[in-house]
Amino acid sequence: MISERHRAMLELERHFWSYDEPKDILIRARFQCSVDEYYAELNELLESPDARDHDPLVVRRLQRLRDRRRRARLDGNHDDAQGGVHA
Repeated sequence: MISERHRAMLELERHFWSYDEPKDILIRARFQCSVDEYYAELNELLESPDARDHDPLVVRRLQRLRDRRRRARLDGNHDDAQGGVHA
């Protein structure tokens, strides 16, 4: 079972584009942490079987984005590594 905080993180990732405020402001206001701390926690959450059970579509989408960013960084293509889940 994942915590309320982790449920809220997955919910934000599911709907962040529908909010009027920029995502970094939402992160700071809702989770009382820096954007880097948020993404570090989110990346740990993405490895949790409980997170996959709770919201498999969002978790798989975020894992794909993270993996794409990592590959782009390794290939030296920084333009392709913009946006998405920070790894």
